[in-house]
Amino acid sequence: MLEAAFAGFRLGLGLILAIGAQNAMVLRQGLRREHVFAVCLFCAASDAVLIGLGVSGFSFASARLPWLAPALRWGGVAFLLWYGARSFRAAFRGGEALRAAEGAVPPLGRVLAMIAAVTWLNPHVYLDTVVLIGSIAAQYPGRALAFGLGAAASSFAFFFSLGYGARLLAPVFARPRAWVVLDLFVGALMWSLAWGIAVG
Repeated sequence: MLEAAFAGFRLGLGLILAIGAQNAMVLRQGLRREHVFAVCLFCAASDAVLIGLGVSGFSFASARLPWLAPALRWGGVAFLLWYGARSFRAAFRGGEALRAAEGAVPPLGRVLAMIAAVTWLNPHVYLDTVVLIGSIAAQYPGRALAFGLGAAASSFAFFFSLGYGARLLAPVFARPRAWVVLDLFVGALMWSLAWGIAVG
């Protein structure tokens, strides 16, 4: 069980580390120190719901369709390879500096509406949580729940660390070089996961 939970945590963390609009918004709120708890909780809870849908649905389907598990296995490998390549490509293109903005504090409702749109209207979030994590969880028969809990835990750990740790990261992520290093790390992690699934 612990092995499956750790694998889920590692995969979830690797996927969520990729720079995107949602992470940039959480980091921005953390840099500004505005509505940090609510934004982090919303993002992590959204991921947990989607991961739960993916894990339960794919586990149920794979028990009745024997061809589904191999298809999902190699589909997951292909997706991880693509995701890693995208991160490497972003690293070699150069990073983006993200600085805290100045201005009035927007109301919580407006901030949550913006983060909800970025979270739930992004097709990649469904690929990452429902499709990819759900498909890889099917490779852990009897332990899919532990895998899903590990992946969900990574979302809570990441978003709250990002939101509240942003004040410490502000000087670092003002430099594009920091984003390059992060993209290289994500790319290497995704390719190592793909290799593990392919040979395992």
